[in-house]
Amino acid sequence: MHHHGHDHSHHHDHAGMIEDTTDGRQRVAIAGLLTFGFMIAEIIGGLISGSLALLADAAHMLTDTAALGLAWLGFRFAARQADETHSYGWGRLKVIAAFVNGLTLLVLAGWILIEAAQRLYAPQPIMGELLLAVAVLGLLVNIIAFRVLHGGDHEDLNMQAALWHVAGDMFGSVAAIIAALVILYSGWTLIDPILSVIVAMIIILGGVRIVRSAARILMQGVPSGLSLDAVTRDLITEFEEIQHIGDTRAWALNEKSRIMTLRVEVTSKINTESLRAAIKARLQRQFHVDEATVEIHQSKEKPAE
Repeated sequence: MHHHGHDHSHHHDHAGMIEDTTDGRQRVAIAGLLTFGFMIAEIIGGLISGSLALLADAAHMLTDTAALGLAWLGFRFAARQADETHSYGWGRLKVIAAFVNGLTLLVLAGWILIEAAQRLYAPQPIMGELLLAVAVLGLLVNIIAFRVLHGGDHEDLNMQAALWHVAGDMFGSVAAIIAALVILYSGWTLIDPILSVIVAMIIILGGVRIVRSAARILMQGVPSGLSLDAVTRDLITEFEEIQHIGDTRAWALNEKSRIMTLRVEVTSKINTESLRAAIKARLQRQFHVDEATVEIHQSKEKPAE
């Protein structure tokens, strides 16, 4: 055998997980409070000025406040220890939160598109000065919230969903500022619903991306970037004792933790424990598989185990 005999098997560090979820929980809490506080100002400003762009952004902030609250709960429960009824722990709640948040992005975008279509058909007067003042203040608040979230874990799907919600708020504020300037200098109020449509399309892109990524994990799809064929070829090349690999399964517990099971057939009597340890080490080192279950059988004889 031309492989390393020592075992590099990976062990989960629950203390590290708690630290990660605590940091994420604090970041989404700060962003949520900022979002909720300014949402009130935008609702008042949108109703007084008559701006759809401002009301759309306020509605977005309303869903964002709920989304950030959901993200906070996801981080909160993810830190819980595994128990008899949840042997893998509670980490996947973050993925569920991200999935729900992605869906709310799509629903919100649909509402904005409907409202924009109505405004295009029946334009309404807009107070450009108030719209501009509220939109500028909103952009500042959104930038602060975005920077708070952007400092978190970029691989965390729950954090990505929260970040996309706040990014959508930033786009909405920019659109409202542009709409206000155009209205002040030209009086063309149709720019308001037109820019709202653009914001809605950006929100849809983010929502689809988050929903697809979360759904892949929840449906136990093969983790993104991992090829079962590539794993098979690599192991057969690396270990000359292996004759065949079958029953290969791979899925993700969350956006980081990969799990795999496989059945290995060998051609001769060998030390199965040594080979099993070497295969697990190879999977962890080469393909970042955190947990692997490896069954070893001899191809034409009674299994060696």
